[in-house]
Amino acid sequence: MGETIQSVERAAAILRLLASGPRLLGVAELARAMGLPKGTLHGILRTLVHVGFVEQDQATGKYRLGATLLHLGSTYLDVNELRTRSINWADALAGRSRESAWIGTLHEGNVLVIHHVFRPDDSMQTLQVGTYLPAHASALGKVLLAHDPYGEPVAPPLEPHTEHTTVEPEALEAELGEVRARGWASEMEELVEGEVAVAAPIKDRRGVVVGAIGIRGAVERLAPDRVLNMEYVSYVRDAARAITRDLAR
Repeated sequence: MGETIQSVERAAAILRLLASGPRLLGVAELARAMGLPKGTLHGILRTLVHVGFVEQDQATGKYRLGATLLHLGSTYLDVNELRTRSINWADALAGRSRESAWIGTLHEGNVLVIHHVFRPDDSMQTLQVGTYLPAHASALGKVLLAHDPYGEPVAPPLEPHTEHTTVEPEALEAELGEVRARGWASEMEELVEGEVAVAAPIKDRRGVVVGAIGIRGAVERLAPDRVLNMEYVSYVRDAARAITRDLAR
């Protein structure tokens, strides 16, 4: 094997350290971990920040992985592959629940709908593929926000879409913690009056959440007396697990 470039190796080591945990790391911590002078480390960090692979927190001066690196990593499983692997399971979910099924990914703080299966009845419906849903007001979005490894704390203002939309960042952050703990999210008339939605995370072979699948329907069907029917939650989670297994192959 030929000679390696030391500065590239050091940059790669910094990225691995920043990826090893959720907390931000300072220059002193990185220097100790790598056994390098702070001056040498500063030069590499400046370059990584310049190309977008690393970001510096303005309040603490510490560093984390940057959005550019995250975007490059997301090509490991692109949207087309996710949609292709999910179509049959989404069709089955719509048939089982008798409601419309949706698959989405997080894009610039919103949910991009990449697949939509109509509710299996004769009602007039509009295809929503390619549209965006507000992450804070949708079940799909809550799942994706809760599992976004590089997500920032939700910041105001949060737009109200109905009188039930959560617009307080602290309340939303608390709900996202519950979503992570139980493995699914719900939305009770927060996006559209009279509609309820349930969603669960889709993971790739690395265990990273790359999308979400869910159903949406009338409140009187999914949540009579505003109490969510847990049978629908099981339908959604079964579909999410099936797609996750498919992606792991």
